[in-house]
Amino acid sequence: MPSHDSSRARFRLADRHIAVFAHLLDGETPPDELWETLVELQRIGLVGEEGELAPMLRGLLDALANPLVVIQVEITGEQGPVNNGVVVGQGAVYSHDAWPGEEESEYVAVEANTLVWELARKVNLHRGEKPEEGTPEARVDTTMAALDAAFVALEGHGRDDDTARMTVRKALAEADPVLKGAALDQFTELVTSLNATWRITTAWDGEHDGERSTMIRALAVWDCGPAGYWIREQPEEPIMPGQVGPDSPLALVRSHSAEVWEKITDLLPNREEMLIESE
Repeated sequence: MPSHDSSRARFRLADRHIAVFAHLLDGETPPDELWETLVELQRIGLVGEEGELAPMLRGLLDALANPLVVIQVEITGEQGPVNNGVVVGQGAVYSHDAWPGEEESEYVAVEANTLVWELARKVNLHRGEKPEEGTPEARVDTTMAALDAAFVALEGHGRDDDTARMTVRKALAEADPVLKGAALDQFTELVTSLNATWRITTAWDGEHDGERSTMIRALAVWDCGPAGYWIREQPEEPIMPGQVGPDSPLALVRSHSAEVWEKITDLLPNREEMLIESE
């Protein structure tokens, strides 16, 4: 069920509730399949008897209807994928967080100057020590087929189980004969210690070759717990549907929280990059 907390400008809403708002904003009656959803919103006072929208929704709906920047945060962990995000409007910024297995997301107003902190919170970015200067780059190069084989091998095993590590190592060696020695050991450790993979994608209206165009930046990271953060360089983001297959290369490069923070910051466009009217 939807709910709201007017004291903190936050709402619990599912996509179907947002769909009802969209119809009402356009002066349309929601279709029959959204009738019960409309009734839910009327019960809690967010929609009136004649379809009027509660004033407390103004900031959220303005941002959703006319976003300057849309940020998607896709996190895949043990409980499956969860989609979070942020929508930046002219007068308000709203962050939304989902919970595994629940329909609604919580939408809450945040300050624009806290965006990087907000995104870091969503991906559970923790501080860590920077590697010493001159430390050689650590990377793993393999294929998506090898990764798929490793995940299949993990099914039915605990990640801290020595048997699981041996099973994953064997599956990787069979799927990618080029992966050997230290690289094979490293990738086995990453797969078995993986907390979550996440991807942040930002999109906004900009200009490309003199024409209006949707601009996109993205960052994909593996959070491997004690094995640290690893930036996924390949497949390169943003990934289009059908672009990645079993033979696609997979490249992971060791990183650290300070570098990941900087890369999250770089995802956000500056004012000059966006097609917005000057004040």
